Formats: sequence, structure tokens, C-alpha cells
Amino acid sequence: MSNPLAPFYYSEETVRRFLNWPLVIEAVESALRAVVAMSGSTPNEPFVNQPVRSFTSSREPGQVLLTMPAFVGNYKLTSAGSGGDAANIPRSTLACKLVTSFSSNPQREPPLPSINANILLFSLETGELTTIMAGTDITTWRTVAASLVATKHLYFRRFGPRAEREREITVAIIGCGVQGQMHASAFCSQFKVKQLNLYNRTIAKAQRLSEQLQQTPGFASQTKITVCNSPGEAVQGSDVICVATYSKEPLVYAADLRPAGCVHINAVGAGETHYSEVADNVYGLAQIYVDSNANAQSELIGLAAPITAELGSVIKHGTYPAESAVTIFQSMGMASEDACVAQAVQDAILSSGRLPNV
Repeated sequence: MSNPLAPFYYSEETVRRFLNWPLVIEAVESALRAVVAMSGSTPNEPFVNQPVRSFTSSREPGQVLLTMPAFVGNYKLTSAGSGGDAANIPRSTLACKLVTSFSSNPQREPPLPSINANILLFSLETGELTTIMAGTDITTWRTVAASLVATKHLYFRRFGPRAEREREITVAIIGCGVQGQMHASAFCSQFKVKQLNLYNRTIAKAQRLSEQLQQTPGFASQTKITVCNSPGEAVQGSDVICVATYSKEPLVYAADLRPAGCVHINAVGAGETHYSEVADNVYGLAQIYVDSNANAQSELIGLAAPITAELGSVIKHGTYPAESAVTIFQSMGMASEDACVAQAVQDAILSSGRLPNV
């Protein structure tokens, strides 16, 4: 009996070379659309089967393994390098992301990342493991891409079909860690950001991000950056607010929002609860959108506000909020997003002619 081929392995360095916003945004939007039809009951429509993620703790505090499996069926990718007729052929992906969160890693010598992720891709014919892909960067990029997609459909599209290309906005970034840094860079590259307000608990971190952005080749010179002394200062006058911290206490309050409304919030952090960064009085006046109702039922327990809809439903049906609405995208992250992005990255790598196992 012949031995099966060893799985392809793609390192973080290789994956990073092929990540770009058009590829990741398309893959994430495909996943968000597909999750609306969880059962796949409509023939030829994209659909997702993804159980709620599981958490396995070790005997030591602060050490957790997350398991995130998903099957995404009948979706299309056009930005991954397949090109031609192949780009219009529906495809399916069976994947599982494994994530370890070890909170003490940054204190080690040398320091290690607290989060490590790998994404496994499986053959749809045999179930064999075909690919192991480093997934830490994919996780960061897909989280930011979900915020970009949410902002496009929940904020810009309320003003018309071209608003994301024409309308200037003020953006607040609350928390300047990895997610905050990526959100700041991505929003300035994908939208017309006239004012960028940065806040971090340690102000030096926000100042460093301001300097890094201004030194980035191609950074929009028309974007004014302000390092703020408080979350409230950053939020005031902002059209779009991105909150990415581990705060146990609210950082965004209703009193700091624009009085006329017309505000969108991307809540992507993860404190003790997914919703601890935003005050109850903001949730009370906002329309709340989620990536997945199933995730919301499992992970937003205790949120004293109704869920308006899944983001994918807005994308699919064009049911955009009113211009004056305050909206929140409660981003919890989905295995289907990881699956679609990993598939797109693998397609791009293979179409480039690179050898696997790099």
C-alpha cells in the first residue's frame, strides 16, 4: 500500500507574502454571505456548516485551545489568482482552525506571541489532511477585513452605492495593539479617511502608531492623525469607531457619540465578554449586527439588547440602516472566514508557481 502524500505546509512568512486586501475582503465577504444559509437548503447557493467553537483549558490558568471547524459550500473566489472560467466555478472548503492562547508568552525570554493559530484544509473526496497553513496573520487580516466589510455595508451604503469611494470620514481607533494598528492602516488604505483619532491606554503606543503610519509609503497625506488623551476625545466627532482592546470596562459611551447619530462602531475586542468595551447606553440606542447568530447566542450571553440581523443578510438583501442610525458590528470571528481566506491564499500560492511546504 502506498503512503499518502504528506500535507503541504505554508509558513507564516509565505502566507504573509500573499495576503492583500482585495483577496481577504472578498473571501471574508463570501463567508459572511454564506453563513446566512447555514443548512444549504437552497441548491447552488453558498452555505456554511460551522458548529460553535470549543474551548479547552489546560491545568494552568491563561492557557486555552480553541477549535474552530467549518464547511463552506458553493462559494466563489475571483481575487485569488484562479482567473478565467475557473473564477466562476463554485467551490467548497472543509477546514479547521486550531488556536492556542497562552497569556504568559509575552513575558518569556525571548518573548513569544500569546496567540498562535494554524488552519488545516482537508480533501473533500477522501477527508485526508492536505494542507497545514500558519494562521495567525490570517486571523488578524480576516478580523480587520470583517470590519471593512461591515463599515462598507452598515455605514457607507446608507448613503448610496458609491459612498465608500466618495465620502470622507473621521475614524477613531480605540486600542493600538496589533488589531488597532491593522485597522488604522487598512481603513486609511481602503477608505477616504480625513481624520484619524488614536487612543491607547499607554499613550506612547498610540504615538508610535502615528509615526509608523506617517512613514508608511503610500500613506494618504490628506489624513490628519491626532493622538488622543481619552477614549471620549477620540470618539467625539467620529463617523466610524473601531474598538480593539481587552478592556473589562466600557470605553465608548453614548454621551461621546455625535448628537445626530450617523455613527458606526466595529467592536472587535475580547474582554471578559465580547461586549464589555461599549457601554450599555450605546447598545440601548444602536442597531446591533453580528457575523453569526449562532455565535451570538453562545458568546453574547447577557447582552441586554436585541440583535438586528446578521451582516451577511444585509450584504445579501441590501437592507441598509437609515442614515441617522447608530450601528454596531459585534465581530466574534468565524471559522468560515478562516476557511475562505486560507483557501484563497492557497489558490494564490499555487497559481504563482511556488513549491508547497515552504
